[in-house]
Amino acid sequence: GHTCPWREIWRIEIVVRDLFSAFFNTQSIRQDTVKIGQRASGLNKVKPVKSATENTLIGEGDHLWPKAKERKVKRFWALVSSWFLPARRGDIVSPEMSSEENLNHNGASPLPLAEEELMDTRGSPTPAEIGDSPCSPQLSPVTGLEQELQVAVDPVTMETEEVVYKGEDPFKSEGTVQFLIKDTTKLFSKSGLNSLSDPVYIRDLPWRLLVQCREVGTKEKDSQKALGVFVQCNPQGPDVPGGWSCWARASIKLMSREEDSKTINKEITHLFNSKENDWGFSTLTTYEDLVDPTKGFLDENDSFILEAHVIADAPHGINWDSKKHTGYVGLKNQGATCYMNSLLQTLYFTTKLRRAVYQMPTEHDDPIRSVPLALQRIFYELQHSDKSVGTKKLTKSFGWDTVDIFMQHDVQELSRVLLDNIESKMKGTLVEGTIPELFEGRTESYIRCTEVDYRSSREETFFDIQLNIKGKRNVYESFQDYVAEETLDGDNKYDAAEYGLQTAKKGVIFTKLPPVLHLHLMRFLYDPATDFNVKINDSFQFPEELDLKDFVKDPTSVNTCYRLHAVLVHSGDNYGGHYVVYVNPKGDGKWFKFDDDVVSRCSKKDAIDYNFGGNEETGIIRSCTSAYMLVYIRDNMLGDILQDCPSDDIPEHLKERILEERRLEALRRKERSEALLYLTVEVYREDEFQHHSGPDLISQDCQPLIFKVLKSTPLEEFHLALALSMGYPPELLRVWPFEMRTNSTFRPGYVCYKKNATKTVFELAEKNSVWKIFLELLPLDGPLKALPDYNPQSDVLLFYKYYNPKAKLIVYAGHSFECADRKFSELFPMLCESVGLPLNTPLILYEEVKPTYIELINHNLYLRQLEELGDGDIICFQRDVSTLNFELPTVEDYFRDLVNRVEVTFYNRSDSSDPGFTLILNQKMTYTQVAVAVADYIKEDMKFIQFFKPSHLRNAPEIAIRWNSDGYLRDFVLLRHRLELPTILYYQVLTIPVEQFESKKCFRCYFLNSKLKEERDMTLYVSKQGLVAEVLEEASKELRSVQLEIKSTKLRLLEVISHRIFDVYQAAKPIADLASNRTFRLEEIPSDQFHLEEDEGIIPVAHYSKEPHNTFGIPFLLKFKDGESLSSIIKKIQILLELSDQEMVKWKYALVHQVTQAKYLDEDEQLFLQNFTINKEKGVFFPHMGIPYLGLEHANKNQRRSRYSYLEKAIKIHN
Repeated sequence: GHTCPWREIWRIEIVVRDLFSAFFNTQSIRQDTVKIGQRASGLNKVKPVKSATENTLIGEGDHLWPKAKERKVKRFWALVSSWFLPARRGDIVSPEMSSEENLNHNGASPLPLAEEELMDTRGSPTPAEIGDSPCSPQLSPVTGLEQELQVAVDPVTMETEEVVYKGEDPFKSEGTVQFLIKDTTKLFSKSGLNSLSDPVYIRDLPWRLLVQCREVGTKEKDSQKALGVFVQCNPQGPDVPGGWSCWARASIKLMSREEDSKTINKEITHLFNSKENDWGFSTLTTYEDLVDPTKGFLDENDSFILEAHVIADAPHGINWDSKKHTGYVGLKNQGATCYMNSLLQTLYFTTKLRRAVYQMPTEHDDPIRSVPLALQRIFYELQHSDKSVGTKKLTKSFGWDTVDIFMQHDVQELSRVLLDNIESKMKGTLVEGTIPELFEGRTESYIRCTEVDYRSSREETFFDIQLNIKGKRNVYESFQDYVAEETLDGDNKYDAAEYGLQTAKKGVIFTKLPPVLHLHLMRFLYDPATDFNVKINDSFQFPEELDLKDFVKDPTSVNTCYRLHAVLVHSGDNYGGHYVVYVNPKGDGKWFKFDDDVVSRCSKKDAIDYNFGGNEETGIIRSCTSAYMLVYIRDNMLGDILQDCPSDDIPEHLKERILEERRLEALRRKERSEALLYLTVEVYREDEFQHHSGPDLISQDCQPLIFKVLKSTPLEEFHLALALSMGYPPELLRVWPFEMRTNSTFRPGYVCYKKNATKTVFELAEKNSVWKIFLELLPLDGPLKALPDYNPQSDVLLFYKYYNPKAKLIVYAGHSFECADRKFSELFPMLCESVGLPLNTPLILYEEVKPTYIELINHNLYLRQLEELGDGDIICFQRDVSTLNFELPTVEDYFRDLVNRVEVTFYNRSDSSDPGFTLILNQKMTYTQVAVAVADYIKEDMKFIQFFKPSHLRNAPEIAIRWNSDGYLRDFVLLRHRLELPTILYYQVLTIPVEQFESKKCFRCYFLNSKLKEERDMTLYVSKQGLVAEVLEEASKELRSVQLEIKSTKLRLLEVISHRIFDVYQAAKPIADLASNRTFRLEEIPSDQFHLEEDEGIIPVAHYSKEPHNTFGIPFLLKFKDGESLSSIIKKIQILLELSDQEMVKWKYALVHQVTQAKYLDEDEQLFLQNFTINKEKGVFFPHMGIPYLGLEHANKNQRRSRYSYLEKAIKIHN
C-alpha cells in the first residue's frame, strides 16, 4: 500500500533523511542513504552477515548498528523500497527471518562451516590418474553469495567513471584461495575422502580448493597414498545455464614452513564448464613427502596450508553484466565476426574518429545500404546501450551474405577496406580528411649511390605498417629491419642515368608518423617447405610506451613518443581461431578486454605481457595466442584523440532517427510477443473495391484498414470500438464478414447482431488468424440517421460491376439491398445512374457465379427465381453492343480472357544481376506473340530474341525453346499455383537471328596473345557440320572487330586441361568431334613455328609445384631442335616469359612421362625428338593425358593462399 507522488520526487531525499532520523532516534546518517535515480545499483542495503557471537555488530562500512536494531533496519528499508522500486531477489531482507534463513530464502545455500568437512564421493584413482598430469575429479556443486556494487555513470557521456564495491570485489579478475587442513591424519584415514574449502569469488564465480586422499599404484605392494588437489569452479542456482564456461589459469601451492624453495608450486590452465568444473593434480605430492618433517609442510597441530592463485577471464554463457561491471558493452558475434567486433571496438575508442562519424550527413541515406549510418548506429548503441550490441545491420549495409558472416577474415584487411570506405564517404562533408589526419603517415623510399653523388627518392603514404616478426625479439628490432638498407652491387647494380651502373644503397625512412599508428604484426607467412601459410607464434615483445625517433628522417620536427591504446589478439592457427581486443580507453593504464559480447576489466600484464606469444615452459601462456595488431597513439595528442564524446555532440537528427528505430523495433517485438492474443481484422470499404477489375470483390493488391483486436473481444464491443476508430456513430455502420463459399469464391455474408452479440471475434473468424470484413457505411451528412434494418428472409445484398467492352475493363458500380420479389428489369434505372448512362439504356445482365462460370440473366425474372441467390452475389451488367465489333464484346469473353491471363517475369540469361521485368500475357499466346511482346518492351528485334524454359528445381534457365515451336505460352512456362512464386521465362539477345543461330554450334573458348596473357573470352557460332578452320576464321573476324592487336596472321586451337596442353587441333578436324565440355584455347602461332625442318619439333611445357600433378599457370608450346641442350631451351623460356636470372635460380626442369613421375634434367643434357611424340603430318601431336611434356618445377607465387580455408574470398564492402 504505500505510494509515491513522483511529481514531488525532489523532496524524497529530505523525507528519507528525516524519516531515518525519527525511526532510529539518531542524527548519524550514513553517506550511502537512499538516492533516487541510482537505479542501476538499486537501494543501498544493509546486509546482515553471520556473526560468531551474539554481541558481534552487524552491518557494513564505518557505521555499525547493534544487533538489537537489526529488525528496525530491515523494516525501514522494506518501507522505503515499497515506495520506489519493485522488489528484486535479494533486495529486501525479510525482518521475520534469521541470517541463516535469509540465505536460503534468497536462493543461496549456506557456506560450509567446517574447513575439514569430509565427503566420501571418490573411489580409487585409475592408473591414468597417477603422476603430475592435470585431471578433473568432477565433484558436486556448492553455491556462493552475491554482493552489491555501485556504478557511477557519467550522465553526459553515458560511460562508467568509477566502480565502488561494498566489501570485497566479487568481480575481480584474480584472487587467492587459501585452505587450512587441520587434521591430516583424518583426511588420509581412508582413500577417497574429500575436503572442500570456502569459496573466493572471482568474476562473480565461486572458486574453491578440493583436497582428496588418493590411492596411487597398481599393485598392493606398490600402492601408496597421495595428496590430490584441484581447483573447482561450480556455480549453482536456477539462473545458471548449463552452457557456461570460464577460462582460467592458476598456480597451486603446498606451503612449506621451512624454506620457500621447498614449497611445491604447480600451474594449470583450463576451460572450466559445467562438465569439467574442476581441474588440478591427482598427485600433488605423496603422503610420505607430506608428513616428512624435513619438508616442513605439517606444523605441530598436524595441519598444512594449500593456496591457489586464480586468474580468470570473464565467463561466457552466464549472466555477466558488462555494463554494470565495466561501464562498456560488447558486440554480438554473428557466426565468425569476432575479427570485425575487435576492430569496431578499436575504432569506437578512437574518440576523435567516433565524433567525425557522428557528423557525417546521413539524414537522407538508405537505412539498409548506408555504411556510415550503420556505423553511426553501432557507435551510438555502444555509447548508450546497457546490453551487447548487434551488428547485423552493419554487415547488411556492407552487402554481405551468410557466407561472408560465417567466414573469418583478416582484421588488418578489414581495417584497410573499412577505413577506405569511410574516407570516400566523408568526401565533400564537414569531416573530409579525418581519416588521413588520424591514420596517414609518409615514408621516403630512396636509392643512394655510394661512389658518385646521385640520389633518387619518392614519397609514399601508408595507413598501417606491416612489421616482420620472424626472428625478431621486439618492435624496435622489427623497425630496424623495416628501415635497413640493402646494397645493390654486382649483377644487381643500380642504373644511375648518366653515371651508368653504380653500387648503391636502397632503403626507406619515415618522414611523417600519424597520430594513430596501426602496426600489423606479420604472424602469417608463406612456408615454402610445406607450401602453406603458417602462423608464427614466436615471442615478440612490444612496450606500453614507444619512441620511434631513431626511424624518422627528422625527429625534431614531430613528437615520436607513442602510448599503447589497443592490442588485437588472435588465438588459433592458420585454419581458424578467435579474435579479442584489449583496450586502454582513456590512455590512463586501465585496461579492458573485449571478447565479443563479454567485456571485463583486466590487468596491464593480461593486456600486454601475456600476448607476446611464444611457448613458455610454465604452460601458463597459451602458445597459440599472440598479438596480431597494435594501436599506438601519439603522447602529445592523447587528450585530443581520446577526448570524451558527450551525447550533446551527437546530431539531433541522428539521435531522433535511432530512437525512432528503437521504438519501432520495440513495437515489433511487442507485436510478435502478443501475436497469439490478437486477431488481425482487415476492414474493406467500397473504396477498396473501386480499383479492382478481377473476379470477386477484392484481390491481393487491395489495401484495407488493418486493426489488431483481442481475440476475446465480443462482437458488440468490437462494433462500438470500430465505430469509435472510424469516427462514425455505431448506427451508421454494419459488419459483413467475408466467407469462402463452396465454389471457391470469397464474398461478404450476413451476421446477426442479436444472436452473436456476445460471440468473440475469434469465433466469428472461425479461429483464423485474419478476419476480413466488408464495412457498410452511411454518409455522415446523408439524410438517413441509421442503417435500415435488414431482413435476411426477404432481402438480399447484391454487388454490381459494370463492363466497358471498348476499354476491356470491368469496374465496381456499388451495392444495394433488394427485395427478392422485384424483377431484374426494375434495377435498370439505378444501374444506369450509377455509371452515368442514360436511364433508358438497354442493359445485359450476368451473374458472376465464379470466374470460369458467368451466367446470362433473363431480366424479366424475379430475383427469387435466380437459382441459389444469396447475400454477396455479384451482378455484372453492360450495354448491348451486339452490333459493334470489339475484341472482347461480352462479360463472358472478358472473364474467359481473365482466366488465361498470367504475369510472366523475364530475366536476361546473360546477366546474373538482371532484376527482370514483368508482362501480363495470355496463356494461349504463341511463341511469335510472346516474342513480339518482349521485343516491344526491350526495344529489340524479335528475330534476335531466344527464350529458355526455367528449371523445375531451381531458378535457372534450362533448355532453349525453338523458334518454330507449335505450343502456347502455358507450354513454355512453369505455372505457379502459389501467388508468391512468380512465373518466369529466360531470354537472351543474340547477334544473329534465332533461326540462323539454331542451326549453328555455340563454341566457347578464350584467346591468348603472344605474351601468354589471357585477353578475352570468346563465344563463336559456327556450323554444326563445319571444321576447326571455320572456328579460326570466325575468331579472326571477331578479334579484328574489337581492334585487338595481333602480331601473327595465323591462329591455332588447343585443348587445355588442368593447366596442361592435351591436344592441338588441325584446321581439317570436324567440329562435331570436339567435346563440348572441354576448355579450348585460341592463340597466335609465333612466326618461327610456321614451318618446321626435319630436325625441329614443338614440345608442350607446363609449370608444376613439387609434384607433376600439381600443375598451375599457363602452359605453352616451344620450338626446339633435335639434340638441343637444356640450357639453350631455358634461355628461350626466359625470353618468352620475360624473367630475370634471379627469378629462375631455384627452378628445376624435368621430363614428365607419367602424371606421378618426373625425370629431372641437368642443364647440360640434350633433348631429342624421340623423347616426345611428334607427328609431322599434323605439325605436332600429343598422346593421351598431355604427356610427355617439359615440366618447370617452382613455387606458385601467384597462388593466393587463404589463412583459414580454400573457400575464403577477399573482403569487399559493396555499398
